[in-house]
Amino acid sequence: MQLISSSSEDWRAELGPPWSRPPAGTLDRLVVESELLAGNPLGDPVRRPLWVYRPPGVELDHPRPLPVIYVIQGFTGQLDMWANRTFREPTYLERIDAMFASGDCPDALVVMVDCWTAYGGSQFLDSIGTGRYQSYMCDEIVPFVDSRYPTAADRDHRGITGKSSGGYGAMVVPMMRPDVFSALASHAGDALFELSMTPSIAAATRTLRDDFDSSWDVYFAELAKGPDPFDFGRYAGPLEMYGYAAAYSPDTEHPGKALLPFRIEDAGLVPEIWERWLAHDPVYMAARHADALRSMRRIYLDAGRGDEYYLDLGAQAFSRELTKLGAEHTLELFDGKHGGITYRYPGAIRELVVALSD
Repeated sequence: MQLISSSSEDWRAELGPPWSRPPAGTLDRLVVESELLAGNPLGDPVRRPLWVYRPPGVELDHPRPLPVIYVIQGFTGQLDMWANRTFREPTYLERIDAMFASGDCPDALVVMVDCWTAYGGSQFLDSIGTGRYQSYMCDEIVPFVDSRYPTAADRDHRGITGKSSGGYGAMVVPMMRPDVFSALASHAGDALFELSMTPSIAAATRTLRDDFDSSWDVYFAELAKGPDPFDFGRYAGPLEMYGYAAAYSPDTEHPGKALLPFRIEDAGLVPEIWERWLAHDPVYMAARHADALRSMRRIYLDAGRGDEYYLDLGAQAFSRELTKLGAEHTLELFDGKHGGITYRYPGAIRELVVALSD
């Protein structure tokens, strides 16, 4: 046996697939400290990871300003998950690196933003239930990236993309902040809540009944013990519903708390709170943000035909609203479900980069 490498830094260079694919571009792994997240009601960290991918040959003194694509994650996502590997597949980072290295996509910067919360996510909104995550992204991260990198620093050269809750954020953030973004790509983004959310509400209610005495207090007391291993099937469903509520229907009298849109006894909807959720549904938001949507340089939507949360139908409903408003877009439905669609992400980034490169 011969020792090839003993360095924790160089081992990847000595291996190929399936363990590693040496990058052609550069990934800058930064740590930033937010002022806008200071004092957030959950006491979540104000120091966050920020990853910036630069294609091959793009240095900090690159002579030409480049478009920027911001990438956001689904519920329970945290930034380092982008490096996770699935059997016989490249990681997300390897996929986008291969795309840019092939010359199939014009040069652009890809910025991966972390909006994790103790509830599992922020839905990329400002809320007294979680914190000012939309402002953090738009008013801190974007100017920070523009100050350090060779960006075309205007909304006409910025896009945003994500999947699931990240796809939700990719739809609603440009609607709410068209001064920052002019293109979006949403993979199976949360939409058409009356169809996509109600099965999960029912499932969470069952879990609370069977495992936590139909009590949020019991649930959070158990969660506070920091169960290890974390039983995702037991804890994730109620936490997801509470996390959404913290974003869509926060308790204005108790920062960090949420008002749930369903009765814990039988999953029946509470109309006045459910209406607050629907006000955040992209399908219903579209008409209120018609000018912003019509101003987009590219809107790309896709979803698997077999999506377990019916987010293919949510994408179709959002597409229908866009058509009614005269907002140009494309919708692609493909054979697939909610998971296992990472292979779709680079193509969407390319769609945005091509539209934003001029």
